[in-house]
Amino acid sequence: MRFFEDMEVGQRREVGSFTFTAEAIKKFAVQFDPQRFHLDEEEGRKSLFGGLAASGWHVGSVCMSLLVADAQRQMREATARGEKIAVWGPSPGFRDLRWLKPVLAGDTISFVSEVVSKRLSESRPGWGILEGRHTGTNQRGELVYSLLATAFVPRRG
Repeated sequence: MRFFEDMEVGQRREVGSFTFTAEAIKKFAVQFDPQRFHLDEEEGRKSLFGGLAASGWHVGSVCMSLLVADAQRQMREATARGEKIAVWGPSPGFRDLRWLKPVLAGDTISFVSEVVSKRLSESRPGWGILEGRHTGTNQRGELVYSLLATAFVPRRG
């Protein structure tokens, strides 16, 4: 992970892709969002979605999983190069969560993270606050998911 000073507004990184299979959609829905259009193909076809739809919470969870996996990969690479690792703090929250189009069985969503703003923390010396927009785009190039997240990032000093 990089330090606050290393992050630039507009910086983007591709964090990975995930294909939402019918099996994965149903498995997530049974445990976390058991609505009919997430559990049954026919109910999904009859719904406004027009097919078996992934829960928006499933899409967000996949995005988070890919973000963490990408950060862990970056940390391993930086450690191998002998670089000092910045251990990020917690997130004070997120806003502007949008599920823009349904994610249907068979869709592959590619996730990207972009730095949209950064500022020094007034209450926590040694830390900055970074805002990042996480988005998901399907295989047709349609934006399906968007979230503005905030995180505490340590300063190099």
